[in-house]
Amino acid sequence: MFRLRTIMSRNAGLAALLSGALSLLVTPAWAADLPWSPPMIANSTATSWEFRITPYGWLPSMKGTQTVRGRVSNVDASFLDVLEKSDTLVGLMLDFEARYGRWSLFGDVVWNKVGLGASTIRTQSAGPANLGSVGASVGFQFQMAIVELAAAYELARTGNLALDLFAGGRYWHQKADLSLDAAGTLDLGGLEVVGTRAIARSGNVDWLDPMIGARLRYGLAPGHNFSLRADVGGFGVGSSFSWQVIGAYGFDFAAHKGVTYSGVLGYRALYVDYSRGEGTMRYGFDMLQHGPVVGMSARF
Repeated sequence: MFRLRTIMSRNAGLAALLSGALSLLVTPAWAADLPWSPPMIANSTATSWEFRITPYGWLPSMKGTQTVRGRVSNVDASFLDVLEKSDTLVGLMLDFEARYGRWSLFGDVVWNKVGLGASTIRTQSAGPANLGSVGASVGFQFQMAIVELAAAYELARTGNLALDLFAGGRYWHQKADLSLDAAGTLDLGGLEVVGTRAIARSGNVDWLDPMIGARLRYGLAPGHNFSLRADVGGFGVGSSFSWQVIGAYGFDFAAHKGVTYSGVLGYRALYVDYSRGEGTMRYGFDMLQHGPVVGMSARF
C-alpha cells in the first residue's frame, strides 16, 4: 500500500485521471437519461459528419530488446515499474475520428518519455550482435512518438454490430540513451563516457510503416458500447513487422449542447520489430508494449 501511494503521489495527473474514471463508473444515473447512440455506430447512412475526440492515458508494460550503438539490452518492465521510475509517463495521447456515412478517417497520437533503472534491464550475453563488449546495463532513457492515420470503410452491419476495414500508416519517432557500466565495457567505440558510465546515444530515429486492419463496433446497451481493433504493418517497408490490438469499452455519462461525453476503459497491445545499421551504428527496437487505457471521449 505504501508503494502504491508513493507511485500515485509522483504522478498526480494520472491519479486525477483514474479518480475521475472511477467516479464516472459509480454515477450510472447520468447515463440513464441519455438516448442510445453508441459512438460511430448509428447513422451509417447519415448525410452529415460525426466527430469523436478522445484524450486518454496509456500505461504500457515493456518487454523485448533495445539496441543502441550496437549494444543490446533486454527490457522487462511492468507498467508499475514504468510508472514508479519515470519522471514523465504520459506526455500527449489523443485519438480522433471523423465519420460520414460508411466512410471514416481516424488517427491516434502518442508521445511518452520513459526512464528505467538496472532492475528492469539486462545486458545480453556477449555475441556478434552485441559487439562482444558490453558491461552491465545500469540505465535506460527512452522517448517515443507514434502518429497513426487511416481511412476506414464500413463493410458490413447487422443490428448494433458493424465491421470496418481500414488502411493507412503509422509513423514512429524514437530517441534512446542506454547507460552501461564503463568499468565492465571492453569496447567503448561509439560510446560517451560520463564518470562511471558509458552511454550509448541513438540520436533521432524515424520510420514509417504501412498498416491494414479491421475493427468491430458493437452497441452493448443504451449508452454502452464496445470496440475491438486489430492491425498489422511494417512488411519490411519501415519495420520488419508490427501488430496491434486495442479493445475499448465506452459508457455515456453526460450530454450538453449537442456534445455527448463518454468514459473509456480498455487495453492496448502494440508490437514492432525494427532495426537499421550495422556495428556501432546499429539501432534496434524489438518490443511489445501493452497495458490499460483510461480516457474520456467527446462526440458531436
